[in-house]
Amino acid sequence: MLKVGLIGLGFMGGTHMDNYLRLEKEGADVRLTAICDIDPAKLEGRAAVGNIDTSSEEAIDFSRFAKYASIAEMLEREELDAVSIALPSYLHKEVTIQCLQAGLHVLCEKPMAMNADDCEAMIAAAEASGKQLMIGQCLRFWPAYVYLKELVEKKTYGEVTSASFFRGGATPTWGPWLLEAEKAGGALLDMHVHDTDAINWLFGLPDAVSCLASNLIPGSGYDVVSANFRYPDGKVVNAQVDWTLQGDFGFEMSYRVNFEQANVLFRGDVKVNPNSGAGFSPELSADQGYYFELKHFVESLLAGQPIAEATPRSTQGTIRISEAEIASAARAGEWVAIG
Repeated sequence: MLKVGLIGLGFMGGTHMDNYLRLEKEGADVRLTAICDIDPAKLEGRAAVGNIDTSSEEAIDFSRFAKYASIAEMLEREELDAVSIALPSYLHKEVTIQCLQAGLHVLCEKPMAMNADDCEAMIAAAEASGKQLMIGQCLRFWPAYVYLKELVEKKTYGEVTSASFFRGGATPTWGPWLLEAEKAGGALLDMHVHDTDAINWLFGLPDAVSCLASNLIPGSGYDVVSANFRYPDGKVVNAQVDWTLQGDFGFEMSYRVNFEQANVLFRGDVKVNPNSGAGFSPELSADQGYYFELKHFVESLLAGQPIAEATPRSTQGTIRISEAEIASAARAGEWVAIG
């Protein structure tokens, strides 16, 4: 049996918990045995709410878990095989390395770390420990984006000529650290990183990026971002984020990708519009990427196989792109090469 500990019980920690318990109920040989958070209320099941409804409708019996306020104590006292880390972004490097050195496999939430050098330290720790490290870039498992990936790789409708991605909603309130630039990196590194990673995953590293961004919330970092990604084949790729959309806007994640022989739109559902013939909506799973992400992590470890998706070296590339975006935004949109 794969015994897992969960570190951090905010919005994403609750999502990890729900999906580990779901996998257990479905028959996977996994058990979430221990939870850790410095907030006693969260250890009793009162977690934060995020921008996507990921919660299970079933009540969870928190008495089944061993509970800890100290990571070190949990690692010392519990016999674990792996951990999920769902802590604020600035803690990812430190806690990931701590858990790898304790001999555990690690699933660390996105973004991988605050900069590429920190990512490199995490990769080195994984290699030294002989344990596996996976990063929670959930769009790589989200059905609408997996479908798009298949179209790109198979060239079902020819080459991509342009692509546009958007993500936005209200200013986050479920964690004050999210509005501290040094801890979260603003919307650019916390929310926009999803689409930056999708672009990296779909098309590979761009040659350079040009980014315009604004800081509307004092101290938060960049809150509104528009980035262009330059590729040698000339396709036009853009991604935008805005986490200042208040009122009844809600939350949106979407894409529009144009191929030589069709265009594909995702906004709630996926719609494929061939250049000739009627448009259609493919049948895709209604499950969210979080479920498939944890399923991949658990099944890979149980099978003794290397984790194939959201690997640390690949997701480090996403952070390299993000660093170039930040540098470009500071220079009023100047093109910055990916180092």
